[in-house]
Amino acid sequence: MSKRIAFIGGGNMASAIIGGLLGQGFAPSQIDVVEPFTPAQEKLQSSYGVTAQAQAGPFLNAADLVVWAVKPQAFRQAAQQVQPYSQNALHLSVAAGIRSDSIARWLGTERVVRAMPNTPALIGKGISGLFAREAVSLADKAWIGEVIASTGEFVWLDTEDKLDVVTALSGSGPAYLFYFMEAMTTAGVEMGLTREQARQLTTATFVGAGALAQASSESPKVLRQRVTSKGGTTEAAIASMEDEDMQAQLINAIYAARQRAKELGEEFGAD
Repeated sequence: MSKRIAFIGGGNMASAIIGGLLGQGFAPSQIDVVEPFTPAQEKLQSSYGVTAQAQAGPFLNAADLVVWAVKPQAFRQAAQQVQPYSQNALHLSVAAGIRSDSIARWLGTERVVRAMPNTPALIGKGISGLFAREAVSLADKAWIGEVIASTGEFVWLDTEDKLDVVTALSGSGPAYLFYFMEAMTTAGVEMGLTREQARQLTTATFVGAGALAQASSESPKVLRQRVTSKGGTTEAAIASMEDEDMQAQLINAIYAARQRAKELGEEFGAD
């Protein structure tokens, strides 16, 4: 609890981790943030009591861990500003796509961990994929686990390329579910429900189905089959989806997300 953590970027994901750390017993005074935008600085101060600086400076020398919560296209420039003050720190990146080779080269250290979280981290219900470079010690990994656990679950990966899969599956995954929720809500309204009724029914259905899937040892396919009575309403809906080859379309969409994650690394991580 005596360690210091610095965040480069003070947006939603940084806020999620900061909130989780404070819940674990960290004090606001142990957290530094570099955030150039005034509204984001004010939100961090009002929500968490954390003071943010507009730019990097010698205060970063005290950081034991630096969390990179910047957009991929901004990472390299930010790294150039932070690097003189952070070579002794452990580094954790939550930036999509940017490879650890690039991060290690820009920062002049091999103690780099990459994470791909998702937005349910904002309420402590996230899931993250983690990859550590060889120079990251077991103690370092244990500490990273404690930090990420403040936002939800996590899994360690043995190769970095699998982070692109995590990005496509769970990183972008909430948007896929919200897309389905949007369609279900619209259908409910078109069929006569109020928008609030349709929203409440749709949201509770997703929350309940997710909790059931998490609690069950059975596969999603088996759980789906248990709801699908022959000749019933669910079978009619599933048949309509299969006529449109919806499952294949969703799988293709996840492949497209993985491809874009690869492209981000190539686009913004090159020399």
